[in-house]
Amino acid sequence: MTYQDTLNWMFSKLPMYQRQGKIAFKANLNNSINFANHLNNPQNRIQTVHVGGTNGKGSTSNMLASILQEAGYTVGLFTSPHLKDFRERIRINGTMISEDYVIGFIKANKNYLESAGLSFFEMTSGMAFDYFSNQEVDIAIIEVGLGGRLDSTNIITPVLSIITNIGLDHTQFLGDSLDKIAIEKAGIIKNRIPVVIGKTQVETKPIFNDIASKNGASIFFADQNLPTDYESDLKGDYQKENIQTVLQSVSVLKTLNYNIGEDHIINGLKHVMLNTSFQGRWQILQEQPFIVCDTAHNSDGLTIVMKQLLNVPHTTLHVVFGVVNDKDLLSIMPLLPKKATYYFCRPNVPRGLDENSLKDTFLEQGFTGSAYHSVNDALMVAKKAAQENDVIYIGGSTFVVAEII
Repeated sequence: MTYQDTLNWMFSKLPMYQRQGKIAFKANLNNSINFANHLNNPQNRIQTVHVGGTNGKGSTSNMLASILQEAGYTVGLFTSPHLKDFRERIRINGTMISEDYVIGFIKANKNYLESAGLSFFEMTSGMAFDYFSNQEVDIAIIEVGLGGRLDSTNIITPVLSIITNIGLDHTQFLGDSLDKIAIEKAGIIKNRIPVVIGKTQVETKPIFNDIASKNGASIFFADQNLPTDYESDLKGDYQKENIQTVLQSVSVLKTLNYNIGEDHIINGLKHVMLNTSFQGRWQILQEQPFIVCDTAHNSDGLTIVMKQLLNVPHTTLHVVFGVVNDKDLLSIMPLLPKKATYYFCRPNVPRGLDENSLKDTFLEQGFTGSAYHSVNDALMVAKKAAQENDVIYIGGSTFVVAEII
């Protein structure tokens, strides 16, 4: 098979949560455990950091990877979803896994994958562990895909666990309250493995303390420390919280004999995009008119991003906006500015919500805008309409941002 043939098989033959939704969610780790055994448990041959939470997982993972790279470590990075190329999910020091490795891995294991009926994420997690082990990375940063307790990545025993924050997202799988979701996220806390919590929340702190105590795990709340003045090339306002989480994580790693100096921290935070090829978080695409995109798609993330967006000086705000079909629109619409012109569009994935349906729902709530068949069509019209002092924001879904980067 060619690389494209391999991807087509992976995407079309097996369920994937990001494209199909609930059908891809598994209620146990049996598939992941069995597949790891089939691969001779590569996850046990590498040092790892496990990163979960509702928002900030990707930024935190990439920041930490960048700092470790600056410290001279060979760093594996497993994140999801990808924006343009599947191989973005599996990187070493910012370089994506090769097409040949992807082809070879699927070819070598295809009979097993078909007979076992593994999900897209289950096979991809196994591929990442296999690749990092074979390439002998010094450490791998492993981002949770969904939840924590039952996530395919939760077969590792990391040197450190990180939980960024807890918000109401994926409630159909994880629960409809912060405490229920916290229990799922806390599933990555392991016996005697330190855990960093990014954000102290009244509803979740007792849960994390209790589960950490039962596991004999040292627990650190990153936001209990004083704010820092570190700069980063990731410019979203929400990155201040992620930087605190990363700094606390670095502090813990230093107690575990990782040699990380102040210069490594400073340069790592300043060069995240260069070191890891990270994209899509408050990414400025153009200055006049000012065009910015962001992958924030739930209430917590959008609240911060919208506040930052409205602080950008502008005459008219143009919003290119699309979502997936299981998005709870009524929960996010109050967060979005009505004093804007909207360009409603459908991201090009099976779960993409029809642009006309999206438009109708928004117009019923007093928004103004028109529907466009594709993200690029919507952006093209927005660019033609925008004046030099206007602002164009592109978001609503990771898949919307992926189509314009």
